[in-house]
Amino acid sequence: MSDMVVVRKEGLFCVPGGFYIDPWRPVERAVITHAHSDHARFGHGRYLAAVPGVGVLKARLGEIAVQGLEYGEQIDHNGVRISLHPAGHVLGSAQVRMECGGEVWVASGDYKVESDATCAPFEPVRCHTFITESTFGLPIYRWEAQQETFAQINAWWRRNAAAGRCSVMLCYSFGKAQRILSGLDAGTGPIVCHGAVEALNRVYRAGGVALPPTRMVHEVEKADLARAIVIAPPSAAGSPWIRRFGDFSDAFASGWMLLRGARRRRGVDRGFVLSDHADWPGLMQAIHASGAQRVIVTHGSIPVMVRWLNQNGFDAHAFDTEYGDDEAEDAAADALAGEGAGLATAAAGERDA
Repeated sequence: MSDMVVVRKEGLFCVPGGFYIDPWRPVERAVITHAHSDHARFGHGRYLAAVPGVGVLKARLGEIAVQGLEYGEQIDHNGVRISLHPAGHVLGSAQVRMECGGEVWVASGDYKVESDATCAPFEPVRCHTFITESTFGLPIYRWEAQQETFAQINAWWRRNAAAGRCSVMLCYSFGKAQRILSGLDAGTGPIVCHGAVEALNRVYRAGGVALPPTRMVHEVEKADLARAIVIAPPSAAGSPWIRRFGDFSDAFASGWMLLRGARRRRGVDRGFVLSDHADWPGLMQAIHASGAQRVIVTHGSIPVMVRWLNQNGFDAHAFDTEYGDDEAEDAAADALAGEGAGLATAAAGERDA
C-alpha cells in the first residue's frame, strides 16, 4: 500500500483516515500528541487527544471541540483504527498508533523513555513504520538519571538558603517546571511559582499529579524569600518581577545545558541538565522497541539520525515539519499569562524540553 502518513502544507496527514497529526495550519480534524504549542495549535475544527492531556489543551487553547481518548482505547475513523499510547514527555503526551489494511504506523510526537512522576511512562508500540523526533539526536546527548539531577538542584538550593540567598530556577512553564517541582525537597524552604507556572500546576493537580505546596510571591513574607526557591519561565529573567527577590542565585534547567557555553550564553549561575526529550540512547531504545524496519525522522538532528539508521539496517527517511524545539519556549505565552493570571487562550506558544 502507499504511505499511510504524508506531509502536506497543513501538517502530517493520514491519507486513508483523512485526519492530521499535530497540524501547523488549521484543519477540520486534528489528532494531538501533546499540548506544547508547536504541536497543538489554535483553530482546528475538532481535536482528539489523550484524556490526561485534555485539561492542558483547554487551558492553553481555550474553548475547543476536543474528544478525549483513554490510553489504549481504540476508535475507527474512515477504516483506520486509531489508539493513543503514553509518550512520557509531559502530562497527556501520546503516541498515535494507526492501523489500516494490516499496516501499522506510529507517530511518536515528542517523547522520553525515563519515567517521571508527572506523566504516564513511555510505552513501546510495535509497528511497521515509526515516526520519531530527533531533538537530541546526536550521540553526545546522554542524560544522567533524573534523581542525580534532582539531588544537584536540592543541594544548590540548600547552599543558597544557608547563605540567605533566594534560588531562582528558570525553566519552561509546561512540563519542565512540574517535573522539577516533583523532585524538590520541600523542607528546605518555601516554593514560589510565577503565575505562568502556577496556572499549569493547577491543571496538573486537577489531573491527579502530586506536587509539593507552592505559593505566589505575594503570599510569602519578604524575610522568608531568602530561603525560597522560585520557579519561573525564562521570560522572567531580567524582568521587574524577578528583581523583587534581591540578591539571588539563578539557574537554568534544560537538555541544552550539556553543551559547553550554554550556561554562559544564558547568563546564569548554574546550569542543570534535565530534558523531557529522549537522549541518543533513549531514541535508539524507542526505535528498536517499536520493531519497525522503516523509520521516519522529524525535527532535530535529522541528517545524522537518518544516516546512522540507514547504516545500521533500517530503512530511514525524513519528514520536513514545522515542529520546533520546545526547549525554546516563546516568551509571549508566559508574558500573557502573567503572575497570578490564567493561561493565554490564543495561539501564542512555545517551542519546549
